[in-house]
Amino acid sequence: MNKILLYLIMLPSGLWRRMGADVTQLKAILTVKLKMDDRKPLTMGRQQPNKKKKIKYASTVAFILSFFVGFMYIFPLIVFEDPYLKLFGLYTMLTVLLTFGLVTDFSNVLVDTRDKLIIFPKPVSDRTIFLSRVLHIFIYFFRSVFPMSLMAWIVWGILYGWEGALWFPVPLFFLTLMSLFFVMGCYSLLLKITKPEKFKDVIGYFQIFFSILVFTTYYMVMPQMRNQEVFQQFDIKTISWIRYTPTYWLASCWYWVQPKAAVLAGTGWLSILAVLTPFIMLWVTVKFFAPSFIRKLSAIDGVEVATPKKTVKHEGKSKLYIRLANMFNRTSASKAGFSIAWLQTSRSRAFKMRVYPGFAYVFVYFFYLFLNTNVAFADLFEKMSQTRSHLFLLYMTSFILLNAVSNMNMTEQYKAAWIYYTSPLESPGRIMGGAFKAMWIKYYLPFVIVVTGFVLYVWGIGALIDVILATANVTTYVLILMYLGNRHLPFSMPEQMKTKAGKAVLKMLFAIIFMGCMGLAHYAIYFVWLKVLLTFISIALLWTIWDGYINTSWKQLKIAEDAY
Repeated sequence: MNKILLYLIMLPSGLWRRMGADVTQLKAILTVKLKMDDRKPLTMGRQQPNKKKKIKYASTVAFILSFFVGFMYIFPLIVFEDPYLKLFGLYTMLTVLLTFGLVTDFSNVLVDTRDKLIIFPKPVSDRTIFLSRVLHIFIYFFRSVFPMSLMAWIVWGILYGWEGALWFPVPLFFLTLMSLFFVMGCYSLLLKITKPEKFKDVIGYFQIFFSILVFTTYYMVMPQMRNQEVFQQFDIKTISWIRYTPTYWLASCWYWVQPKAAVLAGTGWLSILAVLTPFIMLWVTVKFFAPSFIRKLSAIDGVEVATPKKTVKHEGKSKLYIRLANMFNRTSASKAGFSIAWLQTSRSRAFKMRVYPGFAYVFVYFFYLFLNTNVAFADLFEKMSQTRSHLFLLYMTSFILLNAVSNMNMTEQYKAAWIYYTSPLESPGRIMGGAFKAMWIKYYLPFVIVVTGFVLYVWGIGALIDVILATANVTTYVLILMYLGNRHLPFSMPEQMKTKAGKAVLKMLFAIIFMGCMGLAHYAIYFVWLKVLLTFISIALLWTIWDGYINTSWKQLKIAEDAY
């Protein structure tokens, strides 16, 4: 697969040469990068010492997985009648997903500084380096877009014959280029106007914001998509703004095959924009961003020398996390685990990118759940108080704690965990317990306080027992998951996944189903005395699991790491 894509990407070598790149160097760099992609493990974690078998065909397996994901993209091809609307819906879905993937993963490839010690000292021009990264990312994402659109390609061929089947991949190529250069231009512009040492922080917050935006848009649009009347009333003639969207420009390429099917005037001219736009964007980015991009990239890992500021010492005062560590922990090991988890989660961009969007998702889903009704806002709270929907909200907060604790063990600098094994600790579980407390207090407790205030305001003081029972159940449930499948020291495991994609999906489905069952069981209980009894049982179970978790031995930890 990589050899075919490399051959195709090097066909317009004259174009790359005219843009200022050395074609021989460009091909050599791309060849090495694609080989490295194929050698990346599909698993998360370390390979076993006694397993020497390497995964050589990671891209092929990823191709198969992406193919099954592509079944969702045949939806617009089925619900719409007009072929241009079919393609507009398909390309819009693909563009959103591709742009989302580019935003969340783009900086790891575009702003990868690991190869600068090898390539930068060599006589390689700025445009060659920049273009190699652009084309590498294009190949990387085209490998995902192509299999994801394969099912839609088959459906389109069935609907419109061999002409449609031959035409289908052409606009798909332009779509990938357009999405790539749009995001790349934004990132290059950010790198141009920001300081190198602050760039990754800015990108991290940009990624979080974009992730929240996509998730919010999804939940605002999906209710409308379920309504069949929306599709029946969707007439392309009444949507004047559609001609100004790039995805419709791509759909306009169908004019080359069936010009008589075009309803909007000027569709043929819009198809020319679909061809010219990505190449214009490519020329602009390489022409104006490449030189400054390489200079700024060289300075990203540089050390910033700052003038030390005079600080005033306040006797008798300490930082918040130190006071909390001393308040909620007895042993020095648990205090250390608490402090490590608290500080690292505040400093790690990767952790924030994985966890912070999930916090906003809870609020977004909350507003979607309670405000997506036909009840007037003035009567909303009164209507809600007559239901028991607050239980769903209480159990939904479990994903906050689960997301935080399941990601606090992963880091790119996992080799620094050797310090744990050199310490004179009898039981590593104390550090793990301190880290768990830090995640519970730092991330879960604020949500519980906010949700509790809202629940008590709407449902009254009688709902307090529901809050206590749900909090105990959620904490017990997450701790059981940590005890059974995630017993690791904080920030000691690599980010690469060993668990196969199917297994990871099954684990997530199990987590959702099990938590849903707990919520339903709680919903079925009406007697207050029974809720009080179950609360004591849940707390007793929590205490039992907690005792086993904090007393994890080095032998048990080794078994957990080997199974990771």
